[in-house]
Amino acid sequence: MRWLMSLGERTRPDIPAYAEDPAPDQARTLALVYDFAHLFTVLKEWRQNYGKELTAWAVQVEAGDVEDLPAELIDQWQQEGATIRIDTGRGGYVRVSDYRDVSLQPESSAHPMTGLRPWATAPRSLRLTTPPRPRA
Repeated sequence: MRWLMSLGERTRPDIPAYAEDPAPDQARTLALVYDFAHLFTVLKEWRQNYGKELTAWAVQVEAGDVEDLPAELIDQWQQEGATIRIDTGRGGYVRVSDYRDVSLQPESSAHPMTGLRPWATAPRSLRLTTPPRPRA
């Protein structure tokens, strides 16, 4: 099993916590890693390329290559969405929200035909912090 992560889309500036959950075939960027902890290394790179405050969505999958994901995996992501939400913020803060044990469905989807899943809140969260780098 590996972890597949996609870059979320914050399309609602009026609601800062809102982030769409794009399926792998619609995401701007993807990462496939063996260990959950490796997702944080990827997030660090994404922050350099896409901005300090971003949202990523992750799920455990059986896949061999990010370039050749099974169609069933993409279909399942479109139907169910990802189970882990990771938000980064100013000062190096990272917030992980775990939806694996919660059966929430959004009341309405902003993009019902594209498979994008909007979520605005986290039912159970673990706040991890990384200390800021010392300035030289």
